[in-house]
Amino acid sequence: MQYNSNTLSQMNLKNIILSSALALLFIFNSSNALALDFTLLTDIHVTPGNENEKQLIAAIDEINNNSSSFVIISGDLSNEGSDEQLYNIKRIVDKLNKPLYIIPGNHENNWSQSATKTFNDIWGADKFVFETDSLVFIGLNCGPFMKMGDGHIKQEDLSWLDKQLSERCKSGKKVVSINHYPIKDDLDNYQDYINILQKYPTIIHICGHYHKYELYKGGDIDAVICRALDMTHVKDGFGYTDFTIDGNTIQVYDKVIGLPKKLQWSLPIRAAHPKYKYEKISDTKIPYGFSIRKIYQDEASIFTRLAVGKNSIYFGNSLGQAKAIDKTGKVLWSLQTDASLVSRPAVGQSNYVIIPASDKRIIWADKKSGRPIRENESTGPYVADGIIANGKLYQGGYKKFECWNVNTGNIIWRTELNNYCQAEPVVNGDDVIFGTWDTYLRCLDRKTGELKWQWSNGSKANMLSPGNCVPVVTKDRVVIVAPDRYMTVLDRKTGKQIWRSNFDKKYLVRESLGCSENQDLVYAKTMDGQLLAVNPNADEENVAFVVDAGFGYEHAPCIVIEDKGIIYMGSRRGMVAAIDAASHKLLWTYRCGTSEVNGFEKSNGKLYLSLTEGSIWEIKKL
Repeated sequence: MQYNSNTLSQMNLKNIILSSALALLFIFNSSNALALDFTLLTDIHVTPGNENEKQLIAAIDEINNNSSSFVIISGDLSNEGSDEQLYNIKRIVDKLNKPLYIIPGNHENNWSQSATKTFNDIWGADKFVFETDSLVFIGLNCGPFMKMGDGHIKQEDLSWLDKQLSERCKSGKKVVSINHYPIKDDLDNYQDYINILQKYPTIIHICGHYHKYELYKGGDIDAVICRALDMTHVKDGFGYTDFTIDGNTIQVYDKVIGLPKKLQWSLPIRAAHPKYKYEKISDTKIPYGFSIRKIYQDEASIFTRLAVGKNSIYFGNSLGQAKAIDKTGKVLWSLQTDASLVSRPAVGQSNYVIIPASDKRIIWADKKSGRPIRENESTGPYVADGIIANGKLYQGGYKKFECWNVNTGNIIWRTELNNYCQAEPVVNGDDVIFGTWDTYLRCLDRKTGELKWQWSNGSKANMLSPGNCVPVVTKDRVVIVAPDRYMTVLDRKTGKQIWRSNFDKKYLVRESLGCSENQDLVYAKTMDGQLLAVNPNADEENVAFVVDAGFGYEHAPCIVIEDKGIIYMGSRRGMVAAIDAASHKLLWTYRCGTSEVNGFEKSNGKLYLSLTEGSIWEIKKL
């Protein structure tokens, strides 16, 4: 879904009416520049009935009676980004008597049951821009989008930012930049972000995320990290941040609910910046005996894995476009949907490519032309990767798992669940095995959808579920890893736990898993960037070998894959590592970009991968 500047700056009738009164609230100081007061809330983490909900209501009562001209909420409104939580927050913030400008945080983006669509439905967009007499306020969503990863500004949003500031700063207005993350290494493309901001008179960048106050420099730009609603862990109560900007200074105040505001910093306004100099990222050379090349760069970001056919590659982007390219990178067709796509298209032997869409549809399209053939509406978005086997599509959805006839588009069976599916299922023999964000791993009967068994780690925390791990399934065993940092081995027939280990915290696993070509070894990427190889057939923890890939800290859920005796891993920062499966030696690493590797796909002796920054790469052993 695309938004013009009018949509973004005038999200609802209330804001239109209240925004028209902004000029009346500005007071000229002695230097004849406008003095402007506004309030920032961030990291409010409200769920129905929790203490933060009560404190947010109290904060709004105060803000309605202060001198602020408007309110900004810079992300992490909720804990899980669920529809229930977001609509509850809307009910509360609708009590504000002044304009509200709002963007999501990682808790709205990462675990959203609506693939972030509900946020846009409620507040109009995931970004905003508006002007006062002397300032341009511009806020962007910075992810991460529907999986663990670093913050990321979508490619199309960087273009939008540059265009908006180019037009709006012509009259001499200065810029206030807002998002959820700091503009430093927390964002994978922070340098592209700063490069644009320093082209214009940006006087401050404001964010949250860290749940503390911090003053820092983002490039040459003064930047502040602001408090969370709940700061009781450092004895600063519940509160928010007030700002006053006049012709000379930016004053930042800590405001504890019920107490007078306290000056945190007074910063001189600096609007002139040098051209940004990119920090050098270590170059990598194409390793001997391999061909590595970028075959495509999209205008938007890519959150999906790739579906690779005989002659074509299929994927979806953050503009909601399902696309097909040939293996030289030529675009063959594009099909527009109404929300960012996060599910990989499903391709089999039929004439169709099936697109599970975030806009609550599953679409059958012609492989060659992209022409929609049929579609089925759903009660919720599709964010999971499906798989085609024996002429049937096995597809996770919102609180359901489905089996479809690929040729007719008819449903064969549907099984109800407690939460949404995300990772690709494994279809093996008569079993369909997958995880869900309700703490459970399930095994269903492939023909009927009947539950054979289910397993849970015993935690009530949905965010520790095996929801985004593709299980490894052997003849007798099922292996998973999860955000609780445990590897678990189960009996395939019964679901009974055989062993479960966090390796005494020596090897921290998360969601990245794969196996050897003969399934004798399970591979996991650790949170320290190591390849951990484990024997899945042992009756207790049995580490075969460990190789450090040199990634450093890791959390990207990219699968691990072995092809022709070489094990490949992808990192959160665009690195690919190749490890010899026989000698256990690191052969090479190669940097494809700065953003997360979404996944690998094998086809005709080649390996294909996509990066969040919108690029598609081909790797071939010569």
